[in-house]
Amino acid sequence: MFRSLTAQEIAQLEAQGCAATNWSEVEVAQAFEPLHVHNTHFSGHNQIGVFNREIELPGGLKIHSGIYNATLHNCEVGDDCHLYNIHNYIANYHIGSNTCIENVNAILVDGRSTFGNGVRVPVMNEGGGREIPIFNELSASLAYILTLYRHRPKMIHEIERLIDAYAEEHASDHGYIGDHVRILNCGSIKNVFVGDYAELSGVSRLKNGSINSNEAAPIRLGSGVKCTDFIIASGVEIGDSTLVDKCFVGQGCIFDKHYSAGESLFFSNCQGMHGEACAIFAGPYTVTHHKSTLLIAGMFSFLNAGSGSNQSNHMYKLGPIHQGIAERGAKTTSDSYLLWPSKIGAFSLVMGRHTHHSDTSDLPFSYLIENNAESYLVPGANLRTVGTIRDAQKWPKRDNRKDPHKLDQINFNLLSPYTVQKMWNGRNILNELQALSGENTDVYGYRNCKIRNTSLRHGRELYTIGIQKFLGNSLISRLEKSEWHTMDELRAALRPDSQSGAGDWVDMSGLIAPKGEVTRLLDDIQNGVLSLNDIQARLIEMNANYYSYEWTWALEKLEQVWGCDVEHVTLAQIRKTIQEWREAVVKLDHMVYDDARKEFDLNSQTGFGADGNREQAEADFEEVRGSFESNSFVKAVLEHIERKTELGNKMLAKLAEIK
Repeated sequence: MFRSLTAQEIAQLEAQGCAATNWSEVEVAQAFEPLHVHNTHFSGHNQIGVFNREIELPGGLKIHSGIYNATLHNCEVGDDCHLYNIHNYIANYHIGSNTCIENVNAILVDGRSTFGNGVRVPVMNEGGGREIPIFNELSASLAYILTLYRHRPKMIHEIERLIDAYAEEHASDHGYIGDHVRILNCGSIKNVFVGDYAELSGVSRLKNGSINSNEAAPIRLGSGVKCTDFIIASGVEIGDSTLVDKCFVGQGCIFDKHYSAGESLFFSNCQGMHGEACAIFAGPYTVTHHKSTLLIAGMFSFLNAGSGSNQSNHMYKLGPIHQGIAERGAKTTSDSYLLWPSKIGAFSLVMGRHTHHSDTSDLPFSYLIENNAESYLVPGANLRTVGTIRDAQKWPKRDNRKDPHKLDQINFNLLSPYTVQKMWNGRNILNELQALSGENTDVYGYRNCKIRNTSLRHGRELYTIGIQKFLGNSLISRLEKSEWHTMDELRAALRPDSQSGAGDWVDMSGLIAPKGEVTRLLDDIQNGVLSLNDIQARLIEMNANYYSYEWTWALEKLEQVWGCDVEHVTLAQIRKTIQEWREAVVKLDHMVYDDARKEFDLNSQTGFGADGNREQAEADFEEVRGSFESNSFVKAVLEHIERKTELGNKMLAKLAEIK
């Protein structure tokens, strides 16, 4: 409850250099004492809490809560805040408790604001056509739908209507700065929502946005940062003069070292340093750390962009209207270049300059390499590399999201129905290419790429190994979940839980799901029966049901391999699948093991022991890098071979007991 000031309190405040346009419009908490309010001017209606405690600043300096050298207009200041040296004024803000604001230029709300909610971001196509309305609860999967399902305009319109209604609900002529916030040495902050526990230090300018910080996942904005028309999700860190304009920045992202991001969407755990992003859809774990790297007009996820990587969306005809997609797990090497439109398959490596609009989406885990201005494709090569396995292991460990309320649903599986169906299609494509052009053809042509004969043969073998590994994994996982002692019980254990999961799958920027379930969701959205919360709940449900859906899909493929349905499968067919799985796992692990060994060969030791002989170089290398045998990853590969071999033998022995 607030009360009016007494005449004695007004006199003391005036003696301490304070003034008000109208003291009757200044209300205070019941236990308010004027001792800690100095040189402050009050305008409009203000409500002031109590100032009873000290605040400790970084470095150990303790200051007493209160208001010093400030102008407040239509503000509510919570208990035990510290406001000091507000050079211009704070206007139209509710300020929570235990918040410290020092040496800022101006903090104000001017008119009615939605605080960044509802801002349209022209993602992927700078010429327009894919404008995404951002809002506080935007997820990568919902943004994926809004971006790529434009062929369903009624459904898109319904989502936009829901988001516009959300923005209207959050509109106000008063801003909010939460509890335990630190705003120190900042410039202008206009029409910005600031959540609890946010830390703003040396920020240059913020305009029209929301900083959705909370105690579990504080947001930190640092020196020279400029943000306009933005939404920043929990747990984000932005520093070192980074520029953000018309962007959504997802949970756990890190931008630093003069990064520049415009008209883009960034989702969980993206990192941007030194370089530039323009009109991109950056799905989870899109990472770029280099000054000369430009990401433009593309859709990415789990991407690692090398130094000097860039793309071009402008062919100097109708403007910058072209776009491209690099599916999950793609990597670009130093100085790589892609001319949009192009589409790069999942977990593929791009090396060199590519100007022929390649589409490798049905040939995942490949190398796309420039050779004499031509694009050569090496199908499946990335399946056997240590880097691919290491990436798949590191992503879950590098999840920077501390907020228990997670916006993005992320599936980290390297092999899934999404990638394995592409390998299945890829193997068929390679067979068709060979059948059409002949087995002895030196180079095959495919979607503006060239594939050498040896690459085609090796790629087909690698895809087969990858498929066998995945199907065997799914089969054994299913068998381990239930007890069975007869063939009838075994068949019953293999029956799917539901029909959901059959057919094609999609990667909705982190969420891997059956296309049928996605279509059902889109139909319900279009029919107007879902709220934004309902849509998010359905996405969460899809992610939670992944392994049930996966088995439905895997069984469908196994039945194709067996040549019969699960009700007629024989014990011999199941045993053969597990034997093939065991051989595939061991063979693929040995390929990864051999690839890892290259990191310890004589070439890798170049530059070690610079002033000594070979023995000193080897000793220096081992001291810094360790030995091949002691490397933790190498040990893990060997243990994996042993563990999976044992699992396969155990399952085969159990199957042998069935009569």
